[in-house]
Amino acid sequence: MWSPRDLVNGGDHKMNKLYVGNLPYNVTNEKLSEMFSEVGEVASAVVITDRQTGRSKGFGFVEYGNEADAKKAVETFNGKDFDGRALVVNEARPRAE
Repeated sequence: MWSPRDLVNGGDHKMNKLYVGNLPYNVTNEKLSEMFSEVGEVASAVVITDRQTGRSKGFGFVEYGNEADAKKAVETFNGKDFDGRALVVNEARPRAE
């Protein structure tokens, strides 16, 4: 299906970057990367933190080198219990302007 994003990406949109929500507040970039590397090679994993306090905001992003690993990660981790919290994992959307 066509989307406006196809114009930005030259029509070659690949779902490699994932949003990971409902993370426990003690999760680090390293722990996030380690967990998601169970399904494929993680290119980057970042937990978003508050600029002033440095505390986690409870969400982050994981990027894979290929779409197949990203899709497998969504299937594997979306809804999975992690320290008593059900993870929300889906395709990352571009930031609203």
